[in-house]
This record gives sequence, structure tokens and C-alpha cells, in this order.
Amino acid sequence: MARLLRRRGTHMTPSETTQQDIDAAASAAFTAEHGADLPPIAIVIAAYNEEDGIGDVVKSLPAQIDGHDCTTIVVVDGATDDTAAVARKAGAMVCDVPVNRGQGAALRLGYRIARAGGADYIVTTDADGQYDPADIPRVLAPVLRGEADFATGSRVLGRQETYDRVRRAGVHVFAWLISRLTGQSVTDTSFGLRAMRAKVTGAVELRQPQYQSSELLIGVIARGYRVAEVPATMRLRTAGSTKKGGNLVYGYRYSRVVLGTWWRERRRPEPLPEPVSERDVPAKTK
Repeated sequence: MARLLRRRGTHMTPSETTQQDIDAAASAAFTAEHGADLPPIAIVIAAYNEEDGIGDVVKSLPAQIDGHDCTTIVVVDGATDDTAAVARKAGAMVCDVPVNRGQGAALRLGYRIARAGGADYIVTTDADGQYDPADIPRVLAPVLRGEADFATGSRVLGRQETYDRVRRAGVHVFAWLISRLTGQSVTDTSFGLRAMRAKVTGAVELRQPQYQSSELLIGVIARGYRVAEVPATMRLRTAGSTKKGGNLVYGYRYSRVVLGTWWRERRRPEPLPEPVSERDVPAKTK
């Protein structure tokens, strides 16, 4: 993969090769390093230049939830620091992509790897330590019990440590907007700690390179999946800085994703069929 996508130690841009080629090469390299069989629960993290915090985050994650084994997959999104090495040392399975494409693209790749490896459930969390690992079993619980297909933490129902009044207000504004657009009452649309049946990630159309949390949520609701919210905690960053821009930039771009996804889903003629797990497809059809 390094030979395919790197030139003299520099990072290529996505325009120099196709997104499909990047994903295929990254997936192949991951399988060659870690094998093709994953435990039932895959905790997926997208990370870009998070060397100062990723190690502690990985070490804090559970090895087992409710009797199910877990593994942590860190998709390193074209980092220029030692994020990949630190994550590996902490015990994560690392997919090191030399192209920086955005959190959404990194998570999509992580979902693909988890499905291909046979994981039944996917949990997402961030690389910056803002989410409490103790909340993971609680967020996953409705999915494990068969009560929901998709569950998300909510800082509104739980607790948040930020003192940014604009961000706090934005959480409520976007929750109101998406609730009105979709007809599904939600309190927090951008919480990064989420849990879902793995197959759901292959049935929902995902395009956004960044600000993808609302795209996934709207897509899940639009396709009729059962959604649950669980009280959870949003902590201050333990290291690094946000990659999503200031409040005005974040609000504008997030709004575009919300409205664009809603309009796309509204025009979709019929639900997409839920995909079969990639590992269940007969070899002759692959």
C-alpha cells in the first residue's frame, strides 16, 4: 500500500487515485497484517494527528462487553505524526491510510473492515478522549438486547463539560431541526459515541468526508431502523485540537450536510436492501 499511494515520502491527494483504490489497498493491507477474522464487537476510531491522546484512549477501551469479545480498529487518516505507531503500541489494530480524506471517509473504511471481518456490532468513539469509555456498554446495550438497530449517546440526556455556549446552543438547534425533518425525536445529533448492528453501516448511503454524524443518523432514520438514545458524557479534550473549525464554520458546514442528506433521502425512491455480510458472500461471486 505504501508503494501504491506514497511518492518520495509525501502524501498524495485523493484526486491522484480513486477513493475505491484507496479503500481497497487499505483493506488489503489491514487484512494482511491482522487477518480476516474479527471478534463480534469492533470499536472503530478515526484518527488524524492524535499521537498525544490516542494511546490512552485505546488502553481505556473494554476488551469484552456482556460476554462478547471486542477489538479496537484505529483508521489513521493520513496522519503526519506517530498516531499509527502509538495506537499499535497501545494494542489497537491499525489501518494506516497515507491520504487525509476526513473523518467520514475514515469511518466508512473502518465500517467496511469490520463488516468484512465478520463483526456483528460496531461502536464508534473519538481519538481525543472526549467520550467516557464507561458509557460504551450502556450505549451498546439496546443493540445487544435487540431493542434497537442503532444507538447513540446524548450529552443532553447525560452531561457535558464544555463551557462554549454557542456549541451548547447548536446541539439543541440541530436536534430540533433533524427532529422536525425526520419526524424522529432526537436530542443530540453529533455525539461521536455510537453503537449499531454492523450490517446497518452497509445499508445506509454515506458520502460525507467530514461532519458525517448527522448523515449517518438521518440515513438510519430514513431507512426505518430502530434508533435509541442513551445518556452519556461529553468531556473536554484530553489532547490535541479540533479539526472541525470554529463555531461559524462548523455550524455552516454541518447545516449543509443535514439539509443535503435530508433532501437526498427524501428523494430516494425506495429503501435499499440490507446487505449480506461481506464474509458471507460466496467466493465465486466476490
